[in-house]
Amino acid sequence: MSPDSTDGDARRGRDAADWQIAAQARRREQEAARAQPLIDRFVADAKAAGIAPVELTARPWSGGGRYRTGIQGWYLKRDRSIGIGEDGGYYLLVVAPTRFGRFRRVDVSPTDPPLQVGEGARDGETGPLAEYLALRLAAGPDFP
Repeated sequence: MSPDSTDGDARRGRDAADWQIAAQARRREQEAARAQPLIDRFVADAKAAGIAPVELTARPWSGGGRYRTGIQGWYLKRDRSIGIGEDGGYYLLVVAPTRFGRFRRVDVSPTDPPLQVGEGARDGETGPLAEYLALRLAAGPDFP
């Protein structure tokens, strides 16, 4: 095999990988564009129903305790691993362990909302975002 063919194979492999990454990013953007109106409607409905927002807390992925985030919103899952902010943001509330995290706020940024909650997670709790939002509204203020 000549060095030129090896370089060509490597370039084609990189091009294919780049194309796959770009296609996946486009799919995530399209999914987020379809999911965001569901979240915006949930925020409006929760406020109209008088369901008070709470300060969302995050947990470290190893260790114990909860970290304050400064974000006001509603938990979407009972294990408090996902939250919806008053700002309409979709927050994953599992973060890297932080020294003194229990005594300070941790920064949590909103992520693109998926249409399928928990996809790829190991806990087995997956389902449509619309279903999770409807269940959360139905639970009212009695949600843990």
